[in-house]
Amino acid sequence: MSLKDKLQDDLKTAMRNKDDVRKATLRYTLAELKNAEIAKRGELDDAEMQTLLRTLVKRRQETIDELEKAERAEMLAEEKAQLDVLETYLPQMMGREQVMEVTRGVIDSLGQPGPQQFGQVMKTVMAELKGKADGKLVSEVVRDLLK
Repeated sequence: MSLKDKLQDDLKTAMRNKDDVRKATLRYTLAELKNAEIAKRGELDDAEMQTLLRTLVKRRQETIDELEKAERAEMLAEEKAQLDVLETYLPQMMGREQVMEVTRGVIDSLGQPGPQQFGQVMKTVMAELKGKADGKLVSEVVRDLLK
């Protein structure tokens, strides 16, 4: 079952269960998928859908940060609920320890580079961890290990 089919099935279930947050989130997500397919002029594969979902999650996180600054508690709770729904469709991201392990391996293979090779290390690590780890976390780990 493709990710799109799963989203559509979950939307039907949310409608039956009268789960308004899940229903609204899935409708929005499916609309974004449809827009991306129109822009591409073809079907998206699961990897492209995962990328789109990550973009939607990132938007929600940025919105949550802004709402926290603006102290808008009523909107904040709704955004967090929608973020939780979206995150259920993404694969589990790697933790700090796992990222450190991979980064140490890359640093060792590059021959103990210094802070000036940050870009080279980041490029290699991100290529290896694409879609498996958050870029901010990878950047922090690389910076810490290259000190």
